[in-house]
Amino acid sequence: QVVLVSGHLDSWDVGQGAMDDGGGAFISWEALSLIKDLGLRPKRTLRLVLWTGEEQGGVGAKQYYQLHKENISNFDIVMESDEGTFKPSGLGFAGSAEARDIVTEIMTLLQPINATDVYDTAAGTDIAYWMRDGVPGASLHNDISKYFWFHHSQGDTMTVQDPNQMNLCAAVWTVVSYVIADMEEMLPR
Repeated sequence: QVVLVSGHLDSWDVGQGAMDDGGGAFISWEALSLIKDLGLRPKRTLRLVLWTGEEQGGVGAKQYYQLHKENISNFDIVMESDEGTFKPSGLGFAGSAEARDIVTEIMTLLQPINATDVYDTAAGTDIAYWMRDGVPGASLHNDISKYFWFHHSQGDTMTVQDPNQMNLCAAVWTVVSYVIADMEEMLPR
């Protein structure tokens, strides 16, 4: 059984793609690194996917889906961060009402960083195939007021990234992915 965390590396026009979507890739990598460094071993596999080709029609996500869809019942949740890594407020979530209640309870663990909100929809080109077929999905919600200042511009460089805000985003990703991966049962569909 798999809990998938992800971001994509596909800057293709201008800039370095550090915020869009290097930040999402980084916090996904960091979540798994933190869990390993803490010596935690969840019941399910945590899998990091660094997608490619999202801007070119989601070709990386489509290929991954085609290769793994026969095991769709083993995917517990698919998570994608693709709207920057600014100050987080919570998660967008797509799934059953019962699964939403569980995720809402998990999010209470993030009260110390004020990132407890659960929004009605999850967004992510790379996880859309999975969510369409009933796998619960989550996307990072954060303050996107400056997102389009840098999106697909020469300004999308590492200087955009605030290490403290990225750490908060990584904390959200780490807590949610670990707790779901370590629950007795998979999220209900």
